[in-house]
Amino acid sequence: MSGKPNDLSVFFNKKADEYNQPDFIKADPICIPHLFTTKQDIEIAGLFAALFAWGNRTTIIKKARELMQLMDNAPHDFVLHHTEQDLRRLESFKHRTFNATDLLYFVSFLHFHYSQEDSLETAFSKWMSPDDLTVEQALIGFYHYFFSLEHVPPRTRKHIASPEKNSSCKRLNMYLRWMVRNDERGVDFGIWRRISPAQLVCPIDLHVARVAKRFRLLEREPVDWLAALELTSYLRKLDKTDPARYDFALFGLGVMEKF
Repeated sequence: MSGKPNDLSVFFNKKADEYNQPDFIKADPICIPHLFTTKQDIEIAGLFAALFAWGNRTTIIKKARELMQLMDNAPHDFVLHHTEQDLRRLESFKHRTFNATDLLYFVSFLHFHYSQEDSLETAFSKWMSPDDLTVEQALIGFYHYFFSLEHVPPRTRKHIASPEKNSSCKRLNMYLRWMVRNDERGVDFGIWRRISPAQLVCPIDLHVARVAKRFRLLEREPVDWLAALELTSYLRKLDKTDPARYDFALFGLGVMEKF
């Protein structure tokens, strides 16, 4: 298939629409925040589901559900009003390299933030300008803000990515897509307004990169932050107001269709 934007746009629009449907939710980690209706519960459940999202999707969903149950299926209330006894329940939790030490720090940060702010959006948005082309500064700012509390466990730093480390920031970019995009299709939530869909960076991993290279949307070999920017720059040629919508097409082709 040709790599020309006009040739690709019809195909990618079709593929994006094919996967951007409510049926997509049940087998994807985004099903976890869809368990909730209040903004804060959606934000917290979504953050954990996104950060757990590497490896088998069934396991990711299972572990994220387990964590929500440990939080009494009320994550916002839990992070604000937990007791020491409540925290002890979390000590057995583990998902791959994410363990209780990491989880307890996450709860501490979320308690700190929500004690001052009504939404997790400001943890990202306050570091960027409406004129910023991408969310790069939001991600950098969030990393430093997240680890601004005292007594940060050194091991926990690996669970929050940053463009400063040239990480692709795949999981955080996916989380921002969930929170920011609002196309009324029922998958993404669109509950944040201070960040524009036009500023989103397309999540990229090995599957997405493989598809992007097949269609000549991406030349860079390492799957890193520069690759994410390169891919997103191309996707803006297809839709400058909402480049991350094509995450559905690239993910569907790479993971579901094994393209």
